[in-house]
Formats: sequence, structure tokens, C-alpha cells
Amino acid sequence: MKKVYTPLNMVMNGRYAVLYKKLEPEVQADVLERMAALIAEEQALGYADKGNYGHLCNILPTIAIDEALQKHGKSADEAFELISTHMWAALSPETFQKLSRLPFFMSVMRKIIPLGFKYGSGKGWKYVWHPEDPKEYYHFETLECLYQYEFGKRNLLERFGPMFCHSDIINYGNLHNIDFKRTQTLCQGGQMCDFCFVRHRKGEEE
Repeated sequence: MKKVYTPLNMVMNGRYAVLYKKLEPEVQADVLERMAALIAEEQALGYADKGNYGHLCNILPTIAIDEALQKHGKSADEAFELISTHMWAALSPETFQKLSRLPFFMSVMRKIIPLGFKYGSGKGWKYVWHPEDPKEYYHFETLECLYQYEFGKRNLLERFGPMFCHSDIINYGNLHNIDFKRTQTLCQGGQMCDFCFVRHRKGEEE
């Protein structure tokens, strides 16, 4: 993925490429115009950095598409239905489900997740890691979240924050012999986003 902060490039590199292609040309034009303004705003504030590119490819099109759909006659509920359906459909939970069958999956997660977040997160993120976790248990917390910041400052947190939080449930909620547990998220009024993975023996669940 070439990390270029231009409207069309970001839309096509995010989770809304399929939805964007379905939009009428005049709606597409409004989406790209709004994206350009949002990109300029985030660049001025320093959030449009290399680490945040993937996140902003999802956050900014969410805002732009929502506004464009409503401008062209969709209700807020209709716009949300289109956006959420396409956003969740772009996920690949099957990949995580397949990988979770590997005996060393938890060990890989301990190394890959912090590394991925290190290079895939920029300004606006803060994490707490727990390297002392036992073999069959892995957890971490997010204390600062770009999604909370971006949607919150535009009064869209209740509308779109939980939608993105639900992505974690889709990705991790059906792993093989591994429970994904969460008690709170920042976008839903919590003090943190907690991620907890517990491997259990076949037929045994907590």
C-alpha cells in the first residue's frame, strides 16, 4: 500500500473502495472534495503522519461519505447502514481464525501486535503492554485512540466509534480455542480499550 495522502488514493486503500465505486459520480466528487479538506486539516494538526495512514484511510472516508450521502438525500440511518455494512464486509476474520489454529499463534501475537502497532500508529495513540503475561494469556490496553479523537472532535463519536470497535469483535470473536475478552472501549465511554486473549483447551471455556 503506497502511503500517499491524496483523496482517491486513501479511499481506495481503505475499507470503502467497493462502496465508493457504487456511488453516483456527483456523490463521488463530493466525497473527494470533502476528503481533500479533511486531509489538509489533519496535516496541519500533525495527525496525517506515516503511522496513521491506514487508520485515516478508514476514518476520513467515513466522515466524507456520510456527509455526501446525506447531502444527496440519504437519511442518517440509511447512510450508516451503507457505511457500516461495507466497512465490516471489508474485514477478513477468516485469516485470524485460520491462524489461531496454529499452536504458536499466541506467541506470534505477542511479537507481531506490538510491532504492527509501533509502525501502524502515529500521533494520537498510546498503549500499555504486558510482557510478563503467561503462555496461554495475552493482554494489552489502548489509553489513547485516534478514532476517539477524530470522531469525538466532530461530534460523531456515538455514531461511528462503536462501529469501529465492533471490528475487533468480528476479527477476534471466533478464534479457535481462544477467547477474546473486552470490558470497555474509549469510543464507548470507557477509560481504555482492553484486549485480552485466553487460550483454553478444546471443549473448555471460561
